[in-house]
This record gives sequence, C-alpha cells and structure tokens, in this order.
Amino acid sequence: MSKDQYLEMCEQVGQEPDWEKCPPDWDDFPQVVIDAVNIFHSMGDRMYPDIGYVGKDYTNFKFLLNNYSIEEHQTDYVLDLILWLDGRRIEASQKKLKAEYDKIRNKR
Repeated sequence: MSKDQYLEMCEQVGQEPDWEKCPPDWDDFPQVVIDAVNIFHSMGDRMYPDIGYVGKDYTNFKFLLNNYSIEEHQTDYVLDLILWLDGRRIEASQKKLKAEYDKIRNKR
C-alpha cells in the first residue's frame, strides 16, 4: 500500500491518519537514501544456476559513487544501505530456491 492509498483509505473511513502506520513515500527519504537505492539497482547481479543470487557485483561501485556525486562522508552510509539491501535479496533468493527444491523433492 502506498502513502497515497493509505491517506485515501483513511479519508474514506473518516479516520485521522496514524503517521506511525503510514507507509513512507520516496519524498520522505533524504536524497542520499534515494541515491543508494539507485546505485544498488545500477550494480550487476551475481547469479549461479544451482546457488541462485549470491550478491551484487561491486566492480563499478566507486564509479557509481562518483556518478551520483556521493560525498566522502556519506560513502560508508551508502555502502551500509547497499549491503543491507543485498543481504535481504540474498536471503529472499535462498528461500525461493529452497522452496523450489523442496517442491521438486516432494513430488517424488
């Protein structure tokens, strides 16, 4: 649910929005977070047939930092965000691959 959908739902029901429950919109984040997500999506994926997604390819990371004009003091923060996103994607890939493996194994 987007922020607009949540606000529209609250209006239809006649309730005041609970800002703690309101999903954030891209405009709610600082520019460095948006840049970090864009850098994450600009990086290549490393995937293997039997293993699945194993993480981002950090070969062009410095180039992307320069391209997005990330300041030196923000680099660690951006890297932390990207590593967090990468970890979640790896975990999701492992769960999906395990579910598919279990499905095939249970068919026997």
